[in-house]
Amino acid sequence: MIRVANGQGFWGDWVEAPFRLLRNGPIDYLTLDYLAEVTMAVLQKQRMKRPGAGYAHDFPPLVQSLAAELMERGVALVANAGGLNPGGCAREVKRLAPNLKVVAVSGDDILDKLDEFQAQGCSLTNMDTGQQLSEVRDKVLSANVYVGAFPIAAALANGAQVVVTGRCADAALAMGPAIYSLGWGLNDVRRLAAGVAAGHIIECGAQATGGNYGGRWQDIAGMDEIGYPIAEIEPDGQFVITKHKGTGGRVTAHGVKEQLLYEVGDPRAYMTPDCIADFTSLRVEDCGADRVRITGARGRERPEQLKVSINYAAGWKATGTIVYSAPHALEKARAADEIVRRRLARVGLAFEEIHTEYLGVSACHGANAPAMAEVAEVQLRIGVRGQERGAVERFTQEMIPLVLSGPPGATGYGEGRPRVREVVANWNALLPRELVKPFVEVIE
Repeated sequence: MIRVANGQGFWGDWVEAPFRLLRNGPIDYLTLDYLAEVTMAVLQKQRMKRPGAGYAHDFPPLVQSLAAELMERGVALVANAGGLNPGGCAREVKRLAPNLKVVAVSGDDILDKLDEFQAQGCSLTNMDTGQQLSEVRDKVLSANVYVGAFPIAAALANGAQVVVTGRCADAALAMGPAIYSLGWGLNDVRRLAAGVAAGHIIECGAQATGGNYGGRWQDIAGMDEIGYPIAEIEPDGQFVITKHKGTGGRVTAHGVKEQLLYEVGDPRAYMTPDCIADFTSLRVEDCGADRVRITGARGRERPEQLKVSINYAAGWKATGTIVYSAPHALEKARAADEIVRRRLARVGLAFEEIHTEYLGVSACHGANAPAMAEVAEVQLRIGVRGQERGAVERFTQEMIPLVLSGPPGATGYGEGRPRVREVVANWNALLPRELVKPFVEVIE
């Protein structure tokens, strides 16, 4: 049996979690999940400004801080902090923590091969819209394939104490250690499906231990010191989700089921690069305080195609906010929105989208928001998006004048004019897996 803990559900998660997982009890592997589609877009913006960037810049210093304890406890660290530049990230880790053996997993970046693949007949059609990549090819900024867990296992087989990957599947971070330590192979579909389930449950960090819980969250104690999840994975694929004793939060079957359904389309066919898992086959049962056992995993052989995440330049955006206080806070905010829209129309500005929200009243639920009596304050938020930066820049000049030329009671405008930001949009497509060649690199 191995213990795989996850100390991060997204880039920006609780900085104390990795340290507490190492110090509060036994684990064999520590995983940190940095990447999402929006994160890849952020990293691409950084790489555009500085070619050597493109990875989570705070990861190497974190490893430096963890290095002594990783070595003392014999814990291997697996993270997808490499983003668009896993080699560069791994080399910086090695520079800051020279006593650790660091291995990079690369090969997911296919940006320079897009034209070659299209010439071979791979259309890379947008999975969501049906558009052809040729429509935005000149705007493409990055292209990365979701690779699986076996390259991570290969890195561990090379003696890695730190594995730095790029855009792997989220569950692969936990599956890689299981494949390596428990001897699972490509044809062990049932065990691989169990590994997918384990990895998926812990990939969002404390969301499996009581965070963001949809039930009686008021009854969950110790959220200020919440424990992060640990998967105790057995050779046959059964596993237990738990947390260290004495930490806050709660692990229950209900909470684990919530996480199992998180970001899942068809629970009967959860696609990963290593297998297709059937989450409806799982039996999820409480088996003690803060312990949930999962059995019965089933799956099918891995898909013939891999998912590709492409980022492309999609114009410009800006979002402005201003707060109106009672009396008549909502009425004031609506009047201010109308003033802005009329002024934009008068100067002939057109945008792909203008979106208005009233925070404190209906921003979350929109038209389905419950009726409210007089509210103390409302934040008006107006956002625009378009292809012409100049038009978006002009919009940013229309919010601040409302302080003196709009309804009374305006406040919350301390930042002045909003910033214009580039829109980096995501394009998902499929690619035959035989065209992708992940590889491991031992950093010297």
